[in-house]
Amino acid sequence: MKATHFGAGNIGRGFIGLLLHQSGYSVEFVDVNEALIDELNKEKSYRVMLANEEKQETLVEGVSGINSQQSPDAVVESISTADIVTTAVGPHILKFVAPLIAEGLKKRKEIGREALNVIACENMVGGSSELKKHVLEKLNEEEQAWVEEHIGFPNSAVDRIVPNQNNERLLDVLVEPFHEWVIDSTQIKGGQPKIEEALFVENLSAYIERKLFTVNTGHAATAYLGNLAGLNTIAETIAKEDVKKDVLGTLGETGKVLVSKYGFDADQHQTYIEKIIGRFANPYIVDDVQRVGRAPIRKLGPKDRLVAPALEYLNEFNEVPENLVKVMAAALQFVSQEDQESLELKQKVEEQGAAAAFSEVAGLAMDHPLVDKVAEKF
Repeated sequence: MKATHFGAGNIGRGFIGLLLHQSGYSVEFVDVNEALIDELNKEKSYRVMLANEEKQETLVEGVSGINSQQSPDAVVESISTADIVTTAVGPHILKFVAPLIAEGLKKRKEIGREALNVIACENMVGGSSELKKHVLEKLNEEEQAWVEEHIGFPNSAVDRIVPNQNNERLLDVLVEPFHEWVIDSTQIKGGQPKIEEALFVENLSAYIERKLFTVNTGHAATAYLGNLAGLNTIAETIAKEDVKKDVLGTLGETGKVLVSKYGFDADQHQTYIEKIIGRFANPYIVDDVQRVGRAPIRKLGPKDRLVAPALEYLNEFNEVPENLVKVMAAALQFVSQEDQESLELKQKVEEQGAAAAFSEVAGLAMDHPLVDKVAEKF
């Protein structure tokens, strides 16, 4: 079996490429990074190391690389004969890889190869659907109809922390032990792809929101509360009992929303929360609170990890989520000289006041109860 994977970066090699290799695929990595592609073709393998005490290593073999700028025809050929196509390029790059995927699917149609699934493994909601939209734009009506019938673009949710790397060899990658790859089984064409450690579900939206309201909310909460306390790393912050209590309280509120909305088992969800806290506490992953906290305007947006669950909590239980309020107030006070958004937010707060600044970025009326409570906590 062969996989064509766009993106030879740390996530591509250390997560998606690894799981595809472990499922029996030979992986052809597609990238514009000449050094990475040359090294893949020279070494034909790389190591994935787990960030834990044992530091287990897995040798990923049978890999190769294609430089999509220098050899676009080779990418088209690879897609035309692939058993699965995946991406880990970043949400904004999907539109740039779509034309080559479209050409690969055209050739696939010409040579009579049919069912294929193209899975975008990006940190976004609806990544595969977004990629499909860009691919279809490059096809005529007949080709579009063929793709609709034979090519699946199942959305997926991916979760694995890949810390900053400091490895001797270019291709080696350090990753956290935890990983989760959830794929929408309702959008698959042909047989279900063989990916042994992936979870195929019919209600992907529930799992996407579970990650957003637990991993992303918890990570942001730890960063903003840690920054406010003058701490430097996520692991150092979550080790402080008072901060850990606030983060657990925050995830208790988001968890209450998730259990009510999607019917997750409360005890199982609590176990999931504790697993996430354990990930934050991993001493082998050095993650700076200033890095995790960057882009506070986006993270305080109406559909993101803090305001969205707070609004749902308020609507569902008719009370203000005090822990989320505390985190949102801390986010308003987050400043990093290396993050333009935080400097912009600081200016808004100084010029307009906390209430007006939060009202603006959260998309809420000035008299909304969340605005009142966050400004009061601030």
